[in-house]
Amino acid sequence: MMTLAWALGGYLAGSIPFAILVSRAMGLPDPRTYGSGNIGTTNVLRSGSRVAALLTLLGDAGKGWAAVAAAQLAQVDGATLATVAFCAFLGHVFPVWLRFRGGKGVATAAGVLMGLDWRVGLVVLAAWLAIVAVSRYSSLAALVAALAAPGLMWYFQGEGPLFAAVAAMSVLLVLRHRTNIVKLLRGEESRIGEKKAAT
Repeated sequence: MMTLAWALGGYLAGSIPFAILVSRAMGLPDPRTYGSGNIGTTNVLRSGSRVAALLTLLGDAGKGWAAVAAAQLAQVDGATLATVAFCAFLGHVFPVWLRFRGGKGVATAAGVLMGLDWRVGLVVLAAWLAIVAVSRYSSLAALVAALAAPGLMWYFQGEGPLFAAVAAMSVLLVLRHRTNIVKLLRGEESRIGEKKAAT
């Protein structure tokens, strides 16, 4: 029962839609009504407000980190910690408040990784930044980071529930980017900073 309670708490924390809350607070359009329609940082950036995008990034990453940190402070076992981590990510991707239509989970996954093992989080973040700097494709950077995360978690933490949780997040991240993968292969994917709207 305690594991279930922690899982629910992680999910509810992850389901907080910071993109929508920030946009409303700043008088900006609902991010679901423009660009890709995604409630993530990259799409909020298309509103023209870098501040809103930054706040969305910090909120989405922060909720993933906070869920993991709370479980760690409570000294839950490894399996429960892994469950909380995955459920926080799941909450962002499938939020109950938005009829389970959420974001792709990149920032929330980054926050979760930073909470689970800061070394993994930093290396994944560095990989994401490097790909973005070279290509300006947010989706490509997210895919590279997602593919690298399980191997890094295995290297630093070994096999176990944390590795399983990160591997599951990575699989779901790749699946959530399947449309972007097709666009990348066709050369139709939008780059960061382009005015062109993506769907």
